[in-house]
Order: sequence, then C-alpha cells, then structure tokens
Amino acid sequence: MRIGTAKTSYLADEALFDTAVQRRWMVALLAALVLFPLFAGPYWLYLGCLVAINVASATGLNILTGFTGLVSLGQAAFMGVGAYTVAWLEINLGTPFLLNLIIGGCSASLIGMVVGAPSLRVKGLYLAIATIAASVILHFLFANWTAVTGGASGLTMPPATFFGTPLDQPGKLYWVIMPITVLMVLGAANLFRTRVGRAFIAVRDRDISAEVLGIPLLRTKLTSFALSSFYAGVAGGMWAYFFRVITPESFPLVMSIFFLAAIIVGGMGTILGGILGATFMTMVPEALKLIVGGLSPWLPDAVALLSPVRTIVFGALIVGFLIFEPRGLAEAWRRLRRFFHLWPFKT
Repeated sequence: MRIGTAKTSYLADEALFDTAVQRRWMVALLAALVLFPLFAGPYWLYLGCLVAINVASATGLNILTGFTGLVSLGQAAFMGVGAYTVAWLEINLGTPFLLNLIIGGCSASLIGMVVGAPSLRVKGLYLAIATIAASVILHFLFANWTAVTGGASGLTMPPATFFGTPLDQPGKLYWVIMPITVLMVLGAANLFRTRVGRAFIAVRDRDISAEVLGIPLLRTKLTSFALSSFYAGVAGGMWAYFFRVITPESFPLVMSIFFLAAIIVGGMGTILGGILGATFMTMVPEALKLIVGGLSPWLPDAVALLSPVRTIVFGALIVGFLIFEPRGLAEAWRRLRRFFHLWPFKT
C-alpha cells in the first residue's frame, strides 16, 4: 500500500521496483535487449557484447568503490585472473563454459580478498597504490608463468559450445553475455536491500561509527573486495570467450582507469551509474576511432595517436565530471525525469 510517495510497509520499502512506471521501464528495457540482435548488424552486436562485459565489470567496481568507499585500480588485473582461469579450463579440461565462468569469478574473488587485506589499515590514495602494486604483480605472473598463462605469447582458446553448437560469433555470444550481465546487475541491485549491502554503505559513510554499531570492518571490506573481484573475474571470463586470445597486454593499467572513469562518469554509488558510465565510456573510443579515421587523410600519424589521446580523453572526462557533475550521468538522468514529471509546471 502506498500513499503518495510514503511507504507503509517494509516490503514496499524494500521493493526493487517500487512504482508502476519503473516496472514498465524495466519490461521495455528487457524487450529491447531481446529484440536488439534481431535488427542489429555484426558491428553493433560486437559493441553490444563489449558494453555488456564492461557493465558487468564496472558494476563490480561500483560495489567496491561507489558503495563501500574503497578505491581500487586493480579491476583489469582481476579480470585477467578470470580470463586466464577460464582459458586454462577450456583448453585443458574442456569443462562447460558456465562452470568455467563461475570458477574464474571465484579465482578472482580469492585474489581480491588477498589484495583487500591491507584495507583495514590503509584507505584512499594509499589503498589505490596497494591495488596498483597488486596489479603489477599479477601482470608479472601473466607474463612469466608460462606453464599456465603461455607467457608473452598468451593463450588462444576454442569457442564456447552450447549443446555442440560453437558460440564463435557476437550474434551467438550475445545470448550468453547479455543474460549473465543482466543477472549480475540485478544481483547487485538486490544486494543493497540486504544487511550485507547496507553494511557496505555504512562503512563508506562512516567506518568508525559502523564499527561501533557492531559491523566488522575487516570482514565487510574483504567481502566487498571478494564480490567486486568476482564480478571482474566473470567479466574477464566473458571477455576471454569473446576475443578468444588472452595476453598479458590484454589487461593493462589503463583498463583499470577506464573502469574507474566509467563509475565516476556514470555516478558512484548507484547501479544505474555503472550501467550508464560503462556504456558511455565504451562508446567514447568508438567515437574517437571515427574521428581518427576522418583525420587520417590529413594527419598520417592519426592512428598512432589514438591510444594516448584515448587516455587523455578518459582523464579529461573524469576531471570534467568531478567538477561539473560529480554525481555523474545517473544524476543527470534523475533531473531529466523530474523535469518531465513536473512539466509544464516549475519547481
């Protein structure tokens, strides 16, 4: 029962979609995702899969940084752990791809808990440096543990199969990657209706007060690291099945910066922010490619400039959103909704 915007029961307060409009938007979005591959060409299906993978990883980082307040620059390395685990299982054991993704996520989760151990003592910039150090160590293992990772040459894996059908094209993988991402996003949204999710938020807002109230800081922070890394590991596994070639250079530090930029641009501490930010930041390099392609006749070295320009653009977007829209695209979307909700009247 609802009276205006007041909620008169705990069930109403905990509802994931508490208005009919939200439920209709959700149904429309799911319908669009189902119909998308029926009308999209190969390029757009490729982008759709890539966006879904990035949304899954950005959502995991948002759990850690946006909701728990722990800064991490190791998300790409955790994705690498998941990718290499999935590739090794697929090449050597041939286990089902869904099982491989779960094991890849669990492997990354264990590494994430080890990396998160210093979080009780350090925070902010110092924790970010600790995660960078962990990323460097993992990158060293990717490059030198030849028996498992293939060293600098990496691993080339066969495609995932579903009842004997190889999933070797974006149009086929879409039906695997997109549902998994949707389930992961819904799982993250439901997480913050639980005691564990609310403990994350309490630690972010005031960790000392949270500890006084009985929330175990180390266990809560390690749980957040584990969940975030699990999301990264599953995303890395989907990345591995999507590209099927994994090398140490597949998961550089700039990729971790990409995901941090995604949640800042989208809006930290909101599930919608992770979705919007990852989608927006995935499309930025594609737009840059089009611009570079247009400049190539007049600027012969334009292609060589693409990588450094992309890094500069990511940095500029982070600074720009922190200055002009610190709550990100999610807040801009909420303001737009309020405008049309009240139009033609003014607040």
